[in-house]
Amino acid sequence: MKTQKLILNYLKNKPNSSSKEIFEGLNSVVSYATVKRNLSKLLNENYIIKLGNAKNSRYTLSSTLNLFYPIDIDDYFSKEIDEREILTTYNFSLIPETLQNASLFTSQELVLLDDLQNNFSKNIAQLSSFEYQKDMERLAIDLSWKSSQIEGNTYSLLETERLLKDKHTAEGKTKDEAIMLLNHKDAIDFVVANPDYFLSLSIAKMEDLHSILIKELGIDRNIRTRRVGITGTNYRPLENEFQIREALQQTCDLINNRDNVFEKALFALVLFSYIQAFTDGNKRMARITANALLMANKYCPISFRTVDSIDYKKAMLLFYEQNNISAFKQIFINQFKFAVENYF
Repeated sequence: MKTQKLILNYLKNKPNSSSKEIFEGLNSVVSYATVKRNLSKLLNENYIIKLGNAKNSRYTLSSTLNLFYPIDIDDYFSKEIDEREILTTYNFSLIPETLQNASLFTSQELVLLDDLQNNFSKNIAQLSSFEYQKDMERLAIDLSWKSSQIEGNTYSLLETERLLKDKHTAEGKTKDEAIMLLNHKDAIDFVVANPDYFLSLSIAKMEDLHSILIKELGIDRNIRTRRVGITGTNYRPLENEFQIREALQQTCDLINNRDNVFEKALFALVLFSYIQAFTDGNKRMARITANALLMANKYCPISFRTVDSIDYKKAMLLFYEQNNISAFKQIFINQFKFAVENYF
């Protein structure tokens, strides 16, 4: 990693350099073979791009470097909110330019995810309809619980199971906490019953899903017309209703035009949260939408059951503040792996 940082710093100051120039520019602190090996790694991680072929090859920083560059989360959040150097406002070039041609996963990551998906397909092929429904119900309970917990809901997993199966509310909990969980289950049931509905996304479909999630919670429906703040960060989402609508449409178009289902789901997770199109319930909608995209394409849904709520929030804040997806991408990969290995 130290050598890779040296190479990236060199290319930042001297783009379009050959491997020989990079080696000489590092003052021979590492061997030429080490430079070549690390250039290959940086290419695979999408940190740099190669121009030309063979002896004429030259290297420069990728336009998507900031998306993937690994950041030490603990070190980043050791600084207080006002001490962090961040992107305080919505990045208008992120969706139509930076993400338009970005490949979110490395070749190794895609091999892992594809292998897991193949295992899922083999597993469900051996299940009866009843067995599949039982496992889907278990995942739906886990997802409803964890997604609500991330938003501050205090129901335990066992209390959530009793509520969703038997409509038995837990003592000492608020009515809104129960409604939030029940709405999650209704939204998941809607997705399961109408998988083809989410083969493509639209603003109207996002509003439909959001309406289910915020039912009876006193939250405004449809795209917001006033400012919202986000706890724990100085990042401020868009305020203008028409700009919000445009950002939503750009996100739907980006997702609809992608072939890779994993990219579709990850885009939904981060971008619907980033835009904050509604007064509340944005991250809940993002998690359900990501699963809707997975299920519409017959991929394994994810429950997020083992993710730490604080880790999830930090990864999300990192995307808000730096447009860096590295931490959240790792959460996605880990949770997809957990889902394939523990459900169905």
